Amino acid sequence: MEDSVLGSDSGYAGGRRITSNIEKGSVNVMNDTINTLKDETDKNKDVLILAIESSCDETAASVVKNGRVVLSNIISSQIDLHTLYGGVVPEIASRKHMEQVNQVTQQALKEAGVSLEDITAVAVTYGPGLVGALLVGVAFAKSLAFAADKPLVGVHHIEGHISANYIENPDLEPPFTCLVVSGGHTNIVLVEDYGVYKIIGRTRDDAAGEAFDKVARAVGLGYPGGPKIDKLAKEGNKDAIVFPRAKVDGSPYDFSFSGIKSAVLNYINHSEMKNEEINRADLVASFQNAVVDALVSRTIMAAKEYGCKKLAVAGGVAANSALRAALESECKKNNITFYHPSPIFCTDNAAMIGSAGYYEYMAGVRAGWDLNAVPNLKLGEKSLRGRLDG
Repeated sequence: MEDSVLGSDSGYAGGRRITSNIEKGSVNVMNDTINTLKDETDKNKDVLILAIESSCDETAASVVKNGRVVLSNIISSQIDLHTLYGGVVPEIASRKHMEQVNQVTQQALKEAGVSLEDITAVAVTYGPGLVGALLVGVAFAKSLAFAADKPLVGVHHIEGHISANYIENPDLEPPFTCLVVSGGHTNIVLVEDYGVYKIIGRTRDDAAGEAFDKVARAVGLGYPGGPKIDKLAKEGNKDAIVFPRAKVDGSPYDFSFSGIKSAVLNYINHSEMKNEEINRADLVASFQNAVVDALVSRTIMAAKEYGCKKLAVAGGVAANSALRAALESECKKNNITFYHPSPIFCTDNAAMIGSAGYYEYMAGVRAGWDLNAVPNLKLGEKSLRGRLDG
């Protein structure tokens, strides 16, 4: 009976096992508590993203805190160099990136007052863009992240432009409609969540920025065309010449700018054949008015159709004063809140990549060491960046 009460050797051993399991359970509970506290501490800890941008003719580096606070934003521009050739020369751009990428990164860390050890992750533009230019940034970011044992995050260039709106607009959160307009892209994008995008409108031929550059070259303004047209247009009459606003049948939110560009070139040729003097200010003002009208009308229509009360603009052409004024006016008429980045965050920069990289990092996106440049990367394409499960 005593054996049955006190237990045999096996029963005693079982008692010890119970005690051992209790001890192990206590240890596990303690470890879980420590891990929970650690996780909470990590969640409360600032996330610092070191971002690299080299998709075209700007070599840029930035340190961004928690996706919204820019601690540094260093840009080495090649505009003066490429102006000599009337546009960006890819080979020259790549060489200049190689010369500048290390310097701008060091300067970005110094200006932010942090070291590489303080950085949480490294983000880099890997597409779309000029393949040689992209490769410089990607190779540099990979080597930096590997040497410092930091996570690597690949960022889509256009996602960066959209995310530039988060930097100066702390109240802006998805969902919202965004007009992305640059030298290579013209899209109306529904931003459904951070890193989740749906393209609802796009150009069928030339991008708006491309049309600006070609018209500027035709009237002798040179490169870069966008800022020069914007400046000269302020001296002209935007209603002096009526240029077409093309519509795409069956796609009410799509754009076509080749017709406007061709109409301008035909106007110039016709005037020259008749020896008529061309008022360049009136010409570019009328051209700009036609482009802005097409962009604004479709974007506002899309925002209303999708029930968005928030509208943002992004990309290099987003710095155009006429476009910003027209969007702001139409948004006000339609009770839509309008958001836009400062001009410095409209053109290519690394701060926007840091903002986009932060939200990708928080979503678990990590790039492997095989990350490569993808010059024709589509918006929302994440297959090459990798996503951590769990």
